Amino acid sequence: MIKIAINGYGRIGRNVLRALYESGRDKNIKIVAINELAAPEAMVHLTRFDTSHGRFRYPVQLAGHSMLVGEDLISLFAERD
Repeated sequence: MIKIAINGYGRIGRNVLRALYESGRDKNIKIVAINELAAPEAMVHLTRFDTSHGRFRYPVQLAGHSMLVGEDLISLFAERD
């Protein structure tokens, strides 16, 4: 299994997560961490709803300092460097 972290959760970071789950490759490749300065609540909202790509078909919610996507727990960090 490949484990990756996303540094920056803007348009491209969110689309990487979306593409991974929508392609079905989320069983072989896991996103284990996201580093983003934005509020975790905003990250969850922007993952659920996208003006270009529509609603994300997996459940997304906050779980402490992590984001739960489907059954996968992704750690959230807010480090500048």
